[in-house]
Amino acid sequence: MREYKSYFRPEIEAMAGYTPGEQPKVSRLIKLNTNENPYPPSPKAMAVLKDFDSTRLHRYPNANADEFCEAVAKRFGISRNMVIAGNGSDDILTISFRAFTSEKLSMACLEPTYSLYKELIRMQNAKMQTIKLNTEDFSLPENFLEQSQGANLLIITRPNAPTGNSFPLEKIREICEKFDGVVLIDEAYADFTSDNCMELAKTMPNVIVSRTMSKSYSLAGMRFAYAVGHPELIKGMYKLKDSYNVDMVAQKVALAAFEDIDYLEKNVKAIKETRARVANKLKSLGFKVIDSESNFLFVSPPDGDGENYFTELRKENIICRYFPGEITGKYLRISIGTSEEMDEVLRITEKIYKKS
Repeated sequence: MREYKSYFRPEIEAMAGYTPGEQPKVSRLIKLNTNENPYPPSPKAMAVLKDFDSTRLHRYPNANADEFCEAVAKRFGISRNMVIAGNGSDDILTISFRAFTSEKLSMACLEPTYSLYKELIRMQNAKMQTIKLNTEDFSLPENFLEQSQGANLLIITRPNAPTGNSFPLEKIREICEKFDGVVLIDEAYADFTSDNCMELAKTMPNVIVSRTMSKSYSLAGMRFAYAVGHPELIKGMYKLKDSYNVDMVAQKVALAAFEDIDYLEKNVKAIKETRARVANKLKSLGFKVIDSESNFLFVSPPDGDGENYFTELRKENIICRYFPGEITGKYLRISIGTSEEMDEVLRITEKIYKKS
């Protein structure tokens, strides 16, 4: 056999690739590392899955997830041609990067933020402009627009990941009005916030808002998302999506979950209440807790050693997410689990940092 040589484009060869959150195979595990919803999907969604006629699977699904997209359009009072569905938010992001970035068209995003953006821009062999958040509270810098100048695509993750904080809606509106390019607002955690940016996508010609069914709707394993924007933006994105990017089962289950508003609100309320309780307790133990409007907390222990806190929790089969770095390394991201799971996290945390 002849010796292997690389046939990849140089920019692909140089990539490390995105590292998803760990999916450990450990019994008696409290898994709080990937911002999954601790509660099961809507019973109505599970009923659809149970009763699905599998004999239909020899046919292709609806190519554009029309039924689901029509439900989105109805809820937000927009036309059908302003909605696109995707195989999770990552699919929406990939389509957007294909559409709006190239070697000549750069992208701007926050720092720190969702690490997939960095890999997607490398695939395009395009330039990335990072806008560093204020290190004390991860708020937007005053010269935000100046730092984003020249980019064709601006991504604002709101609430941000991994920090969990949101940004003033009027500030985001101002940025969208003044930015000369496409603004994609990644609202994966929108249902856990006090407000959202959907109205901007409905009324501004350069704004796209993406939403996922993975977090508040408990469908992380199903992979389903959607985006809303000006008809011309969405029309262009349709040119770039995979032929049948969302499967038949996912379309039906996602629609049932999307329409079960009562169940959504019940779970969101429980998560927000648990989030507030855990944040207050950690603060009483000397932790720095970033104000969160997501389904997770970004916290720094009393000694500022996020990695040690991560390690100590792991010893107790509690898996969270640690992000190395000069700033992020001081913190740990903890997804909000059930009330009982979070009680155990607090019990172990108090044991680790008990006052001598």
